[in-house]
Amino acid sequence: MSNLIDDLEKLRDEARTALADVIDLEQLDVLRVRYLGKKGDLTAILRGLGELDASERPLVGARSNEVRAALEAWIAERREALAAHALEERIGAEKLDITLPGRAHPIGSQHLISRIRDEIIDVFIGLGYQIVEGPDVELDFYNFDALNHSAQHPARSASDTFYVRDYSGDEHVGPEPSAVLMRTHTSPVQVRTMQEQKPPIYILAPGKVYRRDVADPTHLPQFTQIEGLVVDEDITFADLKGTLDHFVHAIFGPERRTRFRPHFFPFTEPSAEVDVSCGICDASGCRFCGGTGWVEILGCGMVDPNLYRYVDVDAERYTGFAFGMGVERIALLRYDIPDIRMLLEGDMRFLRQF
Repeated sequence: MSNLIDDLEKLRDEARTALADVIDLEQLDVLRVRYLGKKGDLTAILRGLGELDASERPLVGARSNEVRAALEAWIAERREALAAHALEERIGAEKLDITLPGRAHPIGSQHLISRIRDEIIDVFIGLGYQIVEGPDVELDFYNFDALNHSAQHPARSASDTFYVRDYSGDEHVGPEPSAVLMRTHTSPVQVRTMQEQKPPIYILAPGKVYRRDVADPTHLPQFTQIEGLVVDEDITFADLKGTLDHFVHAIFGPERRTRFRPHFFPFTEPSAEVDVSCGICDASGCRFCGGTGWVEILGCGMVDPNLYRYVDVDAERYTGFAFGMGVERIALLRYDIPDIRMLLEGDMRFLRQF
């Protein structure tokens, strides 16, 4: 019996010393299992009870309970002390130094392309235009056929247009697709609108368009286009010119001038390219405008009467005009940006300027 009592006393003293040296809760848990676990030191000592006389077992059992209770109390006390110390360290590490300057949270803003697009839209909403949208994936009937593009038009080539599916080998009659493609302009929205709505029509069609262009300082394979369409009685080229003069003054300033140059588009006749006076040299000629004093901004023209047959509009009664512009190009000209790719590189040092 005396051997077991001595072993219990030795275990108690050893455990007390070991618990005093514990520095974290993980080590404390290891010692708890070592001394009080099912396979721990205390359990190993109590296995010797079976060899004692019946009269000796109660005394040894009582002593073992005292040792267990002492160990549990010391472990609980040490756990509380270690937890309090850990909390103090965490509070010290996470405390707020009110003498430090505040951390500013950057506020986001519209991208330049989106902002210019919205400004253009606001100008035409002020003139009474409605905003309409259409699908990015189009049928070639709406993208080409109904816009007076011949079957041999270069824009229909696979080198110029992203085709999704080609039905060219299938027979079709009327306005059924011979191909599905990514729209190359937002003009299909105008055709769809004229199919669904009778004149008078005053609409603006903004959206993404896609062309097989290699990205360079003035071209992108995907860009934002805004096209306008007016169909009503007694619409003339003078109405088109006055509308675009108003747009240029609203976007570029009242001092800027416009110039209309004859051009060709399949869906308008007569057609024109519109230039705006160079804002850098005030139309006197510089490197930015190529010495001409003018920079091109958009194309326009009177709606070709041939288009009306696709949408059941009386060409004898109604006339109209259409125009289209690239939002990225307007942004470049407004802020004298030398490379259109800079708008999409995500360089915040550049974008924060606007």
